[in-house]
Amino acid sequence: MLTVHHLNNSRSQRVLWLLEELGVPYEIVRYQRDPQTMLAPPELSAVHPLGKSPVITDGSNTIAESGAIIEYLVERYGNGQFAPPAGTPERLRYTYWLHYAEGSAMPPLLLKLVASRIANARMPFFAKPIARKIAGTLQSSFIDPQLALHLTYIDETLRATGWFVGDAFSAADIQMSFPLEAASARGGAGKQYPHIAAFNERIHARPAYQRALERGGPYELLH
Repeated sequence: MLTVHHLNNSRSQRVLWLLEELGVPYEIVRYQRDPQTMLAPPELSAVHPLGKSPVITDGSNTIAESGAIIEYLVERYGNGQFAPPAGTPERLRYTYWLHYAEGSAMPPLLLKLVASRIANARMPFFAKPIARKIAGTLQSSFIDPQLALHLTYIDETLRATGWFVGDAFSAADIQMSFPLEAASARGGAGKQYPHIAAFNERIHARPAYQRALERGGPYELLH
């Protein structure tokens, strides 16, 4: 049976969601982040050398990376669902958003998290003002402008139909859910981005999304 190696509060939640949308039976092997470092436990390295989640195993196949997993699951189990037909303009947009989620949307969100941790890290008292100054300058001069650029772009994209590809829900919306949930929880995607807020409300109301939460357990990106 297909197995999801599921790390709490991680990208693997959207893999569970896709599997619920597809109606594919699966098992979950659970892993918990280190409460101090928030890193994945070393046991994940036995599944994939990088020791990160999500990873799925399906027969003899071991697949890592969210986008690759989503493409694999849709191609193998989708029966034409959740992806536009190959060779169409919609398929090109679909592929774009699958890669944009991690290639463009997530880096400024990760930089924001790193800057926050630098500013609040334990260190000698004389070093703390310097660290906070560096982190604050990085955030105000680069990170926040980049976040605003991307969130405005995404919000305008969603204005047309509420979905990323045409007027129908697709696996690209699943892939884009993680950066938009992260942005809403920690990245400043507030009321100034109403179409992002509406998108999040819409996906959270889907029955398959709710079932994935029940299977996957607490998901703090929603808070």
